Amino acid sequence: MAASMLCRRTAVLQRISSLKTILSANSHIGFLLQTASYNPKPLKLNISGPYIPDKDSEKTPEWQKTTRFDKKLFGRYGSASGIDPASLWPSGEQLDKMIEEEKQWHPTLEVMLENVAAKEKQETEKRLAKEKLIAANMAKMPKLVADWRREKRETKQKLKDEKAQRAKLLAEARERFGYAVDPRSPKFLEMVAEIEKENKKKQKLMKRRLKEEQTAAPITPPAAAAS
Repeated sequence: MAASMLCRRTAVLQRISSLKTILSANSHIGFLLQTASYNPKPLKLNISGPYIPDKDSEKTPEWQKTTRFDKKLFGRYGSASGIDPASLWPSGEQLDKMIEEEKQWHPTLEVMLENVAAKEKQETEKRLAKEKLIAANMAKMPKLVADWRREKRETKQKLKDEKAQRAKLLAEARERFGYAVDPRSPKFLEMVAEIEKENKKKQKLMKRRLKEEQTAAPITPPAAAAS
C-alpha cells in the first residue's frame, strides 16, 4: 500500500512539472508575438532641407543661437543656411584683440630675433658686471687680508693687555687688603672704580699742563728764524 501511494505521488509531481514547462513556453511565445506585432508611429522629421533653428523660439537651445553655431551652419550648407556671411566676420574690436594675441603668442621672425639679441645683450652685460665685481674684489683682497691680520693682532694684544691689567689689579688688591680678593666682590669693584677715577684725574691734569705749556711758549717770527 505504501508503494502504491509513492507511485501516485510521483505521477502527480511529473504532471505538475510538465504543466509548468508548457506554460513557460507559451508565455515566451506570447511575448515574441507581441514584440513582432508592435508598430510605432513614424517620427515627424523635416529632412527635406537643412535644419535652421528658430532663434526667436524659446524652445531653441541657447548654444544654437550663437555665432559659433551660425558659422557651422554656413560652413555646412552655405547660402542655403540663410546666414549673412558678413555677420560671421569679427568686429573691429575682436580683430584688434586677435592681432594682439597673435603678436603675443606668435611673434614674427624679426621680433623673435630682436628678443634673442636683447636677451644675449642682457646676459653679456650681467656677465661683464659680475667679472668687474670679481676683479674689484680681487684687487681689494691684499688690503682686506692685511686689515684682517691687523685686527686679529690688535684683538690679541687687547686681550693680553686686559689680562695683564686684571692681574695688576688683583695684585694691588692683595697688597691693599692683605689677602686674595674675589674679582666679583664689592670691595674689588669699588677699588677698580676708585683707581679709574684717579687715572681720569691724572689724564685731565696732564692735558691741562700740556695746554698751558703750549700757550706759554714764545712764537718765533719767520724772519727771525730765517736769519
